[in-house]
Amino acid sequence: MIMRHEDGRKAASPEQIESWMKQTMDWIGGIAAQNKFVSGTGLPFDDARVVKTKNSKAVVTNGPFGEIKETIGGFIVVKADSIEEAVEFAKGCPVLQGEGNSMEIRKIAKNDGLH
Repeated sequence: MIMRHEDGRKAASPEQIESWMKQTMDWIGGIAAQNKFVSGTGLPFDDARVVKTKNSKAVVTNGPFGEIKETIGGFIVVKADSIEEAVEFAKGCPVLQGEGNSMEIRKIAKNDGLH
């Protein structure tokens, strides 16, 4: 589950960050209590770089922002019996409190020659 922020450049107060972190840890704790949490982490913006191709050369820019507004704030991996179950977990994510924020749900590719 990938946490997407509509505008990662907006600055939150330390109090807001602390509150959101507690809510997120409680949300993850609920998933872990069901033995469905595998791993996850936030993705800080400090010292981030974007590498992309321009005129057949790799160009490096600072930050995940560039020309895009939306950013990825973090991800968690869960053991879900179906996409629908993972969607239900995602619906409880505190990141969804932010206007325009979203959760992207994907399966993890298997090393089976098909993915």
